[in-house]
Amino acid sequence: MQYLAPADLDSALEAIADGSRTVLAGGTDFYPARVGRPLTEPVVDISGVTGLRGISVTDDAYRIGALTRWAEIRDADLPRCFDGLRLAAREVGAVQVQNAGTIAGNLCNASPAADGIPPLLTLDAAVVLTSRTGTRTVALQDFLTGYRETDLRPGELLTAVIVPRDVETSFSDFLKLGSRAYQVISIVMVASVIETSTDATITEA
Repeated sequence: MQYLAPADLDSALEAIADGSRTVLAGGTDFYPARVGRPLTEPVVDISGVTGLRGISVTDDAYRIGALTRWAEIRDADLPRCFDGLRLAAREVGAVQVQNAGTIAGNLCNASPAADGIPPLLTLDAAVVLTSRTGTRTVALQDFLTGYRETDLRPGELLTAVIVPRDVETSFSDFLKLGSRAYQVISIVMVASVIETSTDATITEA
């Protein structure tokens, strides 16, 4: 097994350029998926890459870094349109998983039980995909192509999630159904965003 732990984005992109290495971030799904079999594939651990963690805002959008943990999203001071995403963050496994799991890992894993996907879809989120040859931005609904399948190309990293600011005055919510009350894999999830006028009339949902 070959293990690489780049400290910056350029080094990470160089390490994955040929598409033959597995990317590791929070590792909350990486290790359980390999129980009972030896870990032999080359791994690039990007958890220490600088500049990919945290939430920032520009004139047009909110930018959530790929390595932002669910606990950070859960506790972030964000406008009400993110309430659904913050509720989802509180449902991502136990506290230990929330402290380790990343938003990029949740999206790239593309599990049908991924709690972060429904609220981000309602927010018209997009993902930033970066490689040594450039950067492209893809709507999340187009990035997710099937069961555990995405539009991520060999040599690319998902480096950020973008949410447009034109939804920030909306109300949002998130609910999930599982086989028990806590620490459960989702069976069904529902996320919603509602925009209202000044007289509390729903104008968009």
